[in-house]
Amino acid sequence: MSGYARLAIFGTLRPLGRLSHPREVIRQFTPNWFAVTMGTGILALALPLLPVPFPGQQVLGEGLWLLAAGLFVLFSLLYAARWLLFFDEARLIFGHATVSMFFGTIPMGLATVINGLLVFGLPRWGSAVIPLAEGLWWLDVALALVCGVSIPYLMFTRQEHRIDQMTAVWLLPVVAAEVAAASGGQLLPLLPADDSPFRVLLASYVLWAYSVPVALSILAILILRMALHKLPPADMAASSWLSLGPVGTGALGLLLLGQPAPAILAAHGLANAGVLAGGLGLIGALLLWGLGLWWLALAVLITLRYCRTGLPFNLGWWGFTFPLGVYAVLTLKLGSSLQSPFFNGAGCLLVVALALLWLVVASRTLLGAWRGELFVSPCLAQYLARNGAPR
Repeated sequence: MSGYARLAIFGTLRPLGRLSHPREVIRQFTPNWFAVTMGTGILALALPLLPVPFPGQQVLGEGLWLLAAGLFVLFSLLYAARWLLFFDEARLIFGHATVSMFFGTIPMGLATVINGLLVFGLPRWGSAVIPLAEGLWWLDVALALVCGVSIPYLMFTRQEHRIDQMTAVWLLPVVAAEVAAASGGQLLPLLPADDSPFRVLLASYVLWAYSVPVALSILAILILRMALHKLPPADMAASSWLSLGPVGTGALGLLLLGQPAPAILAAHGLANAGVLAGGLGLIGALLLWGLGLWWLALAVLITLRYCRTGLPFNLGWWGFTFPLGVYAVLTLKLGSSLQSPFFNGAGCLLVVALALLWLVVASRTLLGAWRGELFVSPCLAQYLARNGAPR
């Protein structure tokens, strides 16, 4: 894989020192940063689910959610400013084979903010947040649908790809739809008893089907790629964890949708379908949890192998957090549904691991951002290296 492709995933290939001008933060800003919102938001959502409470549990979770929401707003403003101030440079992303994949982190980051609004905002501000959450959810759906088809279209028509250069980042634009589906399952029990729950339920199942089969197809190709061409370079170690994401999110979506589905479908004369959806949700989640266990074990083994030679820090380290967080939330939800000490205990261990990883990655990201080392636009750097200044 070329140096520019690796640069795209991790935001930096070499230390830049301090930026030459503060506006370079805007000029070099890419969607990679929304992965910070994803990792922070999923930790916030996992903490309240722990079956063993601890002092400050809710406050810590709410604080992390507020941080994630604030970062999402900040990143949105910075990226919008880039399109306004540096339009010709910003549009180069569409031709870049790797950076363009990170468009999927925008709707996925928004989904964690929406879910946090339901978990933390509802107790604090009351039911007035539900219409806001529903409106944001439909926006998230639109973004996920666009990402899920437009980026693959660019891959097929405009970008250059090779099987030996493939990584799990191919999943990012595709899995945004299933993240929105799982978010819809979180929203369903809180909607008023009108036609809204039925619409959201149907849309969520469509979103799940729009994403999960495609993601599983990509995972099959990824296994072939690694068997033929072995592991990517060490600075791409975190990408091995991205494979866990669509499996965990797909299972979580089935579980969350299957719980309210019987009552919603029965209210529309589809009681038999509701019973099927409920059973499928639990059994499907268990089956995919088992598949996720395989990917988790593989990711751990691959990471340990990389650790022998050292892991250089980069923005790609946020790939350690969200997939693990989704799988932790799924495990805790299964523990609650099945009243299983095994799943509850495993979920607690996963959340502890997630919290420790978040502390390491967040602290190093903060330091790298302060030094200006993580603000690099790979698509711009690639273009300048080949063609000079864009017109």
